[in-house]
Amino acid sequence: MKLSQVKGNTWVIEANQLIPLYRLGDGRCVLLDTGLLQEREELESTLQEAGLTPAGVLCSHAHVDHCANNGYFQEKYGAKIALTYPEAGMCASLLTLKCYFLTLSPGMVERESSCMIHRPDLIIPAEDGPFSFCGVEFSIVHTPGHSAGHVCAVTPDNVCYTADALLSAGLLTAKLPYNLSQGMALESREKLRGLGCDFHIMAHRGICPGGEIGGLIDANQALIRRRAEEILALIDRPMTASEIDEASCVLYKLFTHKPRRSLRFERNVRFFIEYLVDAGWLNEVCQNGATYYVRAENS
Repeated sequence: MKLSQVKGNTWVIEANQLIPLYRLGDGRCVLLDTGLLQEREELESTLQEAGLTPAGVLCSHAHVDHCANNGYFQEKYGAKIALTYPEAGMCASLLTLKCYFLTLSPGMVERESSCMIHRPDLIIPAEDGPFSFCGVEFSIVHTPGHSAGHVCAVTPDNVCYTADALLSAGLLTAKLPYNLSQGMALESREKLRGLGCDFHIMAHRGICPGGEIGGLIDANQALIRRRAEEILALIDRPMTASEIDEASCVLYKLFTHKPRRSLRFERNVRFFIEYLVDAGWLNEVCQNGATYYVRAENS
């Protein structure tokens, strides 16, 4: 894995996603997330080659590509783990993890993601503002939506790690962007406009200069609204969530023979359906005990 400097003591490890770190100056560092389980050996090797030992993990949120190695670094190196209350609760047990995966069975969650279970050492305060961690003062910006307790962190170099609150420019063609609440994610992105940071690091491989962040936020917002409108246009009669999911997969050519993938598509489509309901564009009706969705103008 390549280790690249962003500004000052703020660097990124180029894994499947970008994993930022802040050098503490004594051979230690603070990781901002820890990546996927299958990246563990390469991530650890990259740190060792750079002469760095993880003193802490300031974790943005409890998704499998962001916290799978938290418990490992905590146990092996004594690294302190910091999470928000909602994300800490998510990592408490297999059953709370199922709340994140939603459509996957408990057995499937156990097989794929039991590595996420761990207990943080510190809870990130529920308010925006300074957070002293491993002797360094970061600034926390709460950005719920992608997950319940998602946060962005600003390093002392005035570099913001937006984690999954923003998609990088290279991912603005995403077919079904995941957000637990599309509405809250839209609101949270707006908080990033006025931070005045010099750089913004998107987890999924993008670094945006401060002067360009407004355009990137606009593009992210437009993508979500465009996908919502496209899914809404598919609903030409009372349809169940499963029917809308199938129509969406056909529209976006999301053809798979693996249930573990199709179940994730179903989950992501459902979050768009919920957004359309909350926005007043879809209404819910019942037929024979089942829920159907109809466009508001057709109700």
